[in-house]
Amino acid sequence: MATHGDALRRRLGLTDSVVIGLGAMVGAGIFAALTPAAAAAGSWLLLALAVAALLAYCNATSSARLAARYPVSGGTYVYGRERLGAFWGYLAGWGFVAGKSASCAAMALTVGGYAWPEHSRVVAVATVVAITAINYTGVQKSALTTRIIVAAVLAVLMLVIGVGLLGNHSAATILPDRIGPRGVLQAAGLLFFAFAGYARIATLGEEVRDPRRTIPRAIMIALGLALAIYALVAVAALEVLGSAGLAHAIDPLAMVVATAGVSGLAPVVRVGAVLAAAGSLLALILGVSRTVLAMARDSYLPGALAAVHPRFGVPHRAELAVGAVVAVVAGTFDLRAAIGFSSFTVLVYYLIANVSAATLTEDRPPRWVPLVGAAGCVVVGLSLPLGSVLTGLAVLSVGTGWFAVRTRR
Repeated sequence: MATHGDALRRRLGLTDSVVIGLGAMVGAGIFAALTPAAAAAGSWLLLALAVAALLAYCNATSSARLAARYPVSGGTYVYGRERLGAFWGYLAGWGFVAGKSASCAAMALTVGGYAWPEHSRVVAVATVVAITAINYTGVQKSALTTRIIVAAVLAVLMLVIGVGLLGNHSAATILPDRIGPRGVLQAAGLLFFAFAGYARIATLGEEVRDPRRTIPRAIMIALGLALAIYALVAVAALEVLGSAGLAHAIDPLAMVVATAGVSGLAPVVRVGAVLAAAGSLLALILGVSRTVLAMARDSYLPGALAAVHPRFGVPHRAELAVGAVVAVVAGTFDLRAAIGFSSFTVLVYYLIANVSAATLTEDRPPRWVPLVGAAGCVVVGLSLPLGSVLTGLAVLSVGTGWFAVRTRR
């Protein structure tokens, strides 16, 4: 546990917590995840969205009860350690840091791809540097920046929904109805990637005022708002493009407004996609750096990363380390295929969270919630593309080996 001198300052209220969680969910995922999900689920896209939402609800409920019980930075790393033992907490933290670091790089590359395709990597690295600087100067500034980004992205999404529902629907085409249960589950796994942002609220538990009351409320509010927005966007996209058109769209939401008859709004949607990806990157780096902080406090990572800045009250070394790793990866690798890997590791993370919640004796969720959540994480995770599953298992195996070496030493 942190000493008094290393404790982070509790500056965030309900509104800022909701905005950070909503900013992490309603980000680049809604601009990109619909296309591969539609390709997997076809006309059953809304069913896949419902499965992802149910899984997210179970995970959010379990996380909220655990975060209220353990209101410190670290999320499921802390919950697994306290409820199941040191190894399971460590495994959750390792998977989170690895998977979300890949997600950070993917979000940075998304910014570059939309903003300046010819120099996407340069833009990606510059974006990581800028957002790391924002986070370094204090979480309140991060919350304010996220609030501005969320407002802009929500305005763009409302525009897409309105144009999509009221515009021209004559171009919609349907994929052949050959989708099986595995396709629906795979689409649910891809869409769950876009829901997973509520974990940012839990990982900021040490910086939230009145965490026992604020964290559960913030998670539920953010999740409910994100689900409503995703459902409306999915309905509008299916109405305008159909499942076949959506499955083959490169920039699906820009194509929705263009195909619906208002092509002049497509550049506005692309700007919204850049803002959304930047907002997701900001929230992701916040969450990863707080998990690195918690693991460094317990000596699973170098102790220097546990330092808290005396003026800004943030884990500045952890944030710089995460920013440096993400910048290097974004500048040298194409990580769009890592979305599946990230989804797999995140589902392992929430599997541990659900099992941890099932062990609570006070203020625990309904018994069915962690059971359905844990089973869903396993089934949906194994339904992801085989390459993503094997890569995720390999990374988790490396982490397990490092834990064994450290324990022996």
